[in-house]
Amino acid sequence: MMIRRSAVLLALLLASGIARADGLTQLKQFMDGTRTARGSFAQQVFSKSGRKPQQASGTFAFARPGKFRWTYDKPYAQLLVGDGSTLWAYDQELNQVTTKKLGQALGSTPAAILAGDNALDRNFVLKDAGAADGLEWVEAVPKADDSSFERIRLGFSGGQLRSMVLFDNFGQTTALQFVQIERNPALDSAQFRFVPPKGADVVGD
Repeated sequence: MMIRRSAVLLALLLASGIARADGLTQLKQFMDGTRTARGSFAQQVFSKSGRKPQQASGTFAFARPGKFRWTYDKPYAQLLVGDGSTLWAYDQELNQVTTKKLGQALGSTPAAILAGDNALDRNFVLKDAGAADGLEWVEAVPKADDSSFERIRLGFSGGQLRSMVLFDNFGQTTALQFVQIERNPALDSAQFRFVPPKGADVVGD
């Protein structure tokens, strides 16, 4: 009986070890095997005060390295475009465009995970975070002291990124769920270019 119990315990320990490695393995598979992607997302933002979370949804597309289009459809129309050198953020309601050098914007932000190059170890300390909610998780801690995020969690299933949870330095948590993801589609390069609308205020770098 003791031998049988020990064998079961050993099997469980080995299985848990495999599961713990799964998150990092799937992250590597996703990064190595995904040059372009598009899909939809649902977002919830939880404040430190615990008030009702803010809901948002939209679509995204990216082409590595450095090109992406992140569109918020609800509740307000907003657009983020990375053209390889500049990050453009367009607030339709305010008719305002904010620009930033893409290198600075991608250094230690969620966009670096999706649209950056594959050298994540340069900008993040990566570690396996185990299994929860049917996903295998990886935790990414920015190396840069001036990052706006404390840490990022990425949830994978079947080699696909399903969830991202961002913890910022102000106690706010942003949870993203990715659906209908298509990997390596042929994407029109025009969607990664941005021309400020006529009359829009342009501020930034």
